[in-house]
Amino acid sequence: MKNRKKLVVLTGAGMSVESGLSTFRGSGGMWGQHRVEDVATIDAWYKDPEKVLDFYNIRRKELSGVYPNDGHIVLATLEEDFDVEIITQNVDNLHEKAGSTHITHLHGELMKVRSTGPGAEVFELTPENLEIKLGDKCPKGYQLRPHIVWFGEAVSEMNKAINITEKADVFLVIGTSLNVYPAAGLLNYVLSGVPVYLIDPNEVNVNGKNITVIKKGAGEGMKEFKEMLKILK
Repeated sequence: MKNRKKLVVLTGAGMSVESGLSTFRGSGGMWGQHRVEDVATIDAWYKDPEKVLDFYNIRRKELSGVYPNDGHIVLATLEEDFDVEIITQNVDNLHEKAGSTHITHLHGELMKVRSTGPGAEVFELTPENLEIKLGDKCPKGYQLRPHIVWFGEAVSEMNKAINITEKADVFLVIGTSLNVYPAAGLLNYVLSGVPVYLIDPNEVNVNGKNITVIKKGAGEGMKEFKEMLKILK
């Protein structure tokens, strides 16, 4: 069997919009009627951890009733012909639910929590146990917190994402404004000559880069992109 080409995909919040999940930027900097500063920063955690925990408990309950859209599903099918690596800014688990198997979560995962103690051990939640309260502790006695990279925290998976990007034979961006750094900077690590595609129904500033734009939502855009890939296999 010949070596398959590596398709690296960067996904943002627009990837999950068709599944019913809203975006911060698409809702005026609000998420669930909360300001980003109040629930998605390290300062918010120190100021009012109970409020932050309650916010993410609600988000998990919302996520439990949400399913992958056509974009997620078509992307998962591409593993039949390509070596697919997904780098996502999303904290949902819709790529996993759709069947994709190689996913790097830059900003953490909603369905996981971690210890606030040394080592920051990570624990996966179950559909039967979606809530974390103040006083819920890891086996070593430290308070649990959402496994989310908040504003003001380092993106620990960034180096891994850069290494993946540098190996791309094809690079695809779906549903991100390319305004959130450091993730937006990944385009700078795509090697010269590697074809780059972008799927988004909105205008995205690509700064003069040679990018093939598919101005559609994730579902229809992925179907069109899959047809384009036939000549690149």
